[in-house]
Amino acid sequence: MNDSPPGPAPGTLHHVEIWVPDLTHATEDWGWLLESLGYALYQEWPAGKSWRKDHTYLVFEQSPALTAHRHDRRAPGLNHLAFHAGSRRDVDALVERATGNGTWRLLFPDRHPHAGGPGTYAAYLENRDRFEIELIAHPAT
Repeated sequence: MNDSPPGPAPGTLHHVEIWVPDLTHATEDWGWLLESLGYALYQEWPAGKSWRKDHTYLVFEQSPALTAHRHDRRAPGLNHLAFHAGSRRDVDALVERATGNGTWRLLFPDRHPHAGGPGTYAAYLENRDRFEIELIAHPAT
């Protein structure tokens, strides 16, 4: 009998690696947010850090091989990461903290919190390095 827990299901996301222009900014902007969403610091090395939740982790690395020093979410590649963020109250609390510390700004404020459409409750935020996230409330909350 095998007592080890089952591995992740095939197709489950293993990790996402995001190259950032400033690791200090990335750590300040993303660290508290990911920890608020249940991630834990997983790895650290001079040019990077990662946070893990279950079988998935997010890597932030300031690589010397960067070809640009600014992320453009409108260019081909990553547009944004979207996270389940709990209840509407949880989303609102994260938005307040993110925008209150000056490192994230609310996108689409004229349509917030329904910028994704009338059936959604979400916040779209952009950090100082121009990475976008979406924080989505569970529909029943």
